[in-house]
Amino acid sequence: MIENAKKSVIFGYFDKYVMRSLVLICITLCTFSSFAQDDNEALIEAKRQANNFVFEGNEKIQGEDYVAAEMEYRKAISEEQANISGIYNLGTSYYKKGNFEESLYRLQEAATKATDRAEKHKAFHNIGNILMQNKKCKEAVEAYKNALRNDPSDEETRYNFGLAKECAKEQEEQNQNNEDDQEDNKDQNQDNQDQNQDQNKDNKDQDDQDKKDEGEDQDQDKKDEGDQDKDEGDQEENEDGKPKDDKQDPGEGDQDKKEQPQQPKPQQGQMSPQQIKNLLEAMNNQEQKVQEKINAEKQKGERIKTDKDW
Repeated sequence: MIENAKKSVIFGYFDKYVMRSLVLICITLCTFSSFAQDDNEALIEAKRQANNFVFEGNEKIQGEDYVAAEMEYRKAISEEQANISGIYNLGTSYYKKGNFEESLYRLQEAATKATDRAEKHKAFHNIGNILMQNKKCKEAVEAYKNALRNDPSDEETRYNFGLAKECAKEQEEQNQNNEDDQEDNKDQNQDNQDQNQDQNKDNKDQDDQDKKDEGEDQDQDKKDEGDQDKDEGDQEENEDGKPKDDKQDPGEGDQDKKEQPQQPKPQQGQMSPQQIKNLLEAMNNQEQKVQEKINAEKQKGERIKTDKDW
C-alpha cells in the first residue's frame, strides 16, 4: 500500500510537471504566433506603402517631374529595402535626367537584389544602354548577355547586343592601332634621341677641334710676333749705324739662287755660254791692243800743229 501510494505521488508530480510544461509551450507558441502575425502585418503594410510610393513616382515620371519622382521612389525604398520596383524606377529616373553614373549604380543594385527573371532582364538591359552611352562597349556586351540569359526572346536586347559587339570590335581595333602608333612614336623618339646624341657628339668633337686649332693659331701668331720683333730689332740696329752682318741670310741666298735663271749645262764636246763669253772678251781685248799700236805708229810721222797758224 505504501509503495503504491509513493508511486501515485510520483506519477502525480510527473503529471503536474507535464501539464505545466504543456501549458508553457502553448503560451510560448501563442506569443510567437502573435508576434509573427504582427510582423507579417507590418511587412505587408510596408510593402503596401512602398507600392503606393512607387505608383506616385510613376505618375511624376509621366509628367516629367523627375525630382518629385525621385523623392517618391526614395520613400518606397525607405519603407521596403528590397522593393525592386522602387530601386529600378529610381535608376530609370536618373537615366532620364542624364545622370548615368547614379542610374548605373541603382540598376546594378536592382539586378543584384531581383529574384524574378523579368526584373533581372530589364535591369541588365538598361545597364547595357547606360554603358553604351558611356562608350564602354565591351562592358555593354556582357550586360546584354546577362539580359538575354534571363529573357532570350527580347529582340530589342538582341539588337542592342549586336550593336555593342560591333562597337567593341571597332574600339579594340582602334586601341591596337593606337598601341602600334605609340610603338612607332617610341621608336621614332628613340631614333631622334640617338641622332641628337650623335649630333651632340659631333658638335662636341668639332668644338674640341676648333679649340685645338684656335690654340695652334694663337701659338703661331705668338711665334710670328716674336720673329717680327726680332726682325725689327735687327733693322733698328742697322739704322743706328752698327755694322751689318755681311753674311747673307741663308734663306735669301737660296731665294737668289731660285730667282737666277739656271744655265743650261754644256753637253760633252761643246763650250758653255760662259766660256764663249770669255773667249769673245779676250778677242776684243786683243783687237783693241792691236788698234792702239797702229794708232801710235801713225802719230810718229805727222807734224804737230801749234795753237796759232801765222
